[in-house]
Amino acid sequence: MSNADADHFIRSLQGSDRHTKPWRFWLLDDLYPADMVNELDALPFAPPKDMWNEGRREVNNAKRVFLTQEVQAQYPCAGRLAKAMSDPATIRAIEAECKIDLAGTYLRMEYCMDVGDFWLEPHTDISAKKYTMLLYLSTGEGSDNCGTDVNAVEEPHPLVAEAPFAKNKGTLFIPGHDTWHGFHKRRILGVRKSIIINYVVWDWKSRHELASTTLAKV
Repeated sequence: MSNADADHFIRSLQGSDRHTKPWRFWLLDDLYPADMVNELDALPFAPPKDMWNEGRREVNNAKRVFLTQEVQAQYPCAGRLAKAMSDPATIRAIEAECKIDLAGTYLRMEYCMDVGDFWLEPHTDISAKKYTMLLYLSTGEGSDNCGTDVNAVEEPHPLVAEAPFAKNKGTLFIPGHDTWHGFHKRRILGVRKSIIINYVVWDWKSRHELASTTLAKV
């Protein structure tokens, strides 16, 4: 039986705005049904306190929030998202569009709530991540200035473009040696909410982060 949420995502993916410079990335609109996105935005999580703003998420690993199976059981919207992104039709569509192989990967979803002086230095994702997509959630004053940075490959990796940030828009890329991205220093008004969706290799060490313990199937 067809999954309506997966079908919605696939339409967004296939209609995405494709870019090849300075490296390959996609800009997506209307990623999922509005009711699901609104519920994800309204999840009752509070931004972690006393976060270190050192330009890397991993310095706050103990305080990060992941949409695990336990969270999905408590909040159906998170389960809907996981089900849509685990659907074989979704996997096939991503593989066809992005020219990648996701066989033998796991789904990982992080719920991000960035505040204040949060920033990310230009970086590339580790090779254990085979796919990275950001779903933007929040609205409010200043949120239109909260998109992911697209940085040049050449040092010192200057800003080339900023992805549009608005509820139910997103950015995706296939991690590689050239996919330099970040979030330059700026003042965040309110909470910058987003969900980072990855497919990661089968031997991903931080098993507690996984949204599914079932390998991706086509």
